[in-house]
Amino acid sequence: MTINRRQFLSWAGSVPLIGCTPAALASKIVPEPEHRALNIRNLHTGEKVNVTYFEHGDYLIDGLAEIYLLMRDHRENLIAPIDIRLLDQLHSIQQKLETQREILLVSAFRSPETNQKLREQGAGVAKRSFHMTGQALDFRIPGLNLRHVHKATLASTFGGVGYYSRAGFVHMDTGRKRRWSL
Repeated sequence: MTINRRQFLSWAGSVPLIGCTPAALASKIVPEPEHRALNIRNLHTGEKVNVTYFEHGDYLIDGLAEIYLLMRDHRENLIAPIDIRLLDQLHSIQQKLETQREILLVSAFRSPETNQKLREQGAGVAKRSFHMTGQALDFRIPGLNLRHVHKATLASTFGGVGYYSRAGFVHMDTGRKRRWSL
């Protein structure tokens, strides 16, 4: 949704701004979607979910459980909660790209043991990876240019964003804001 200057000034004049946080202002300009769903396939297991995880202002436990299961450490078969902000950012990326295409999950939660094994294999894995705390995921959207997915991720993410063009995926996390390319 876009608004022009006249619409903004008209709106701003009718809203009391004292004590209003930037987040509250943003929610008045661009309302949160009533419904958030994700269509994801795990690259390694082939498992798929097409699930609503947020509706009418509430996160849905059953939907989140399906996503957590899909995003588990498949090597150790361990499930961990995934940072909901990641899911919301992933949904936001889909909205920005105006697509409902399936998201291909390359990696999400990793146990410390899996993370260490991947580090030993020389896979460029961080020692204190956000994957180990459910705060990172690697993905691509088949059929979409990876550069476009990367740009949408940069615009939709407040944490770290890595662009792995050779490996064919984008990394995002909810850590501090930073950017890199490999």
